[in-house]
Amino acid sequence: MHSDNNNKKLYWRKNMIYLAILLAIWFVVSFGFGILLAPILNEIKLGGFKLGFWFAQQGSIYTFVALIFVYVYLMNKLDKEFDLDEK
Repeated sequence: MHSDNNNKKLYWRKNMIYLAILLAIWFVVSFGFGILLAPILNEIKLGGFKLGFWFAQQGSIYTFVALIFVYVYLMNKLDKEFDLDEK
């Protein structure tokens, strides 16, 4: 019983670490690249648009969608590690 409770806590802790890292990446891309670093990134063009503008309008959305797939992959791996995967 004690071991099962520790497994639940470890599972939840790892899940929260994954969430914190992925949300930090999204924050850096959306707020950092799209707002704070936009003047610097606007010196570079991507498809005819300034890179800072692109990150603000499209980059954060693409990053968010990619992070969803990364999260699914990580959670499937974590579920297998703790024997919680769908069989």
